[in-house]
Amino acid sequence: MNKTCIAACIGLSLSATSTFAWAQQQTQEPPPLGFFVTSVGLDGARLGGLAGADAHCAALAKAAGSARKQWRAYLSTQAKDGKPAINARDRIGKGPWHNAKGALVARDVGHLHGDTVELARLGSNLSRSTAITEKGENVKGSGDQPNQHDIITGSLPDGAAFADAADHTCSNYTSNAETGSVQVGHFDRTGGGNTSWNSAHASRGCSAEKLKSSGGAGLFYCFAAD
Repeated sequence: MNKTCIAACIGLSLSATSTFAWAQQQTQEPPPLGFFVTSVGLDGARLGGLAGADAHCAALAKAAGSARKQWRAYLSTQAKDGKPAINARDRIGKGPWHNAKGALVARDVGHLHGDTVELARLGSNLSRSTAITEKGENVKGSGDQPNQHDIITGSLPDGAAFADAADHTCSNYTSNAETGSVQVGHFDRTGGGNTSWNSAHASRGCSAEKLKSSGGAGLFYCFAAD
């Protein structure tokens, strides 16, 4: 085999290898949908309790083509009528969670909440660019019209339920009254003096109009728990 043939053969081999590697990358399946902000709300903060909120997550995910079976709304409930409080962080599975475009949002519960000093400094990847709907669409945030960055959570920054006597969950997501309150986060991490994604401030009421008046649309986070 002459030198010209050797060079040509090596070139063809390298080209074929590169083409194969590129083809593998193109056919590689993206991570399954594991996190989204609901594209639509329900009835203000009256979500039908945790069961109703979970069902809403599952219905939206199914409509978007997800094969995941267990969906949990990121919501905490408070102790009431002899029933113990439930922490949002304890009901969303172990992760990792990716959005509708395949971007990693958080590796696990600790990463999501910054449970250690190191993780808190690192921060999760939940931000305006990654907190998108199940359809892969952006949510209106600060600076958009209308601003809808308030996301219902009923939670403290560490993902736990409130333990005081005040109502932080609109009666555990069963009220759409003008009165009452629910804790919300800012998915875009902007606005006011608190940019927490899960515990920025209390709403002005439980109705759709009251949620709207403070920059929300009754939206909440959904996580795949399977």
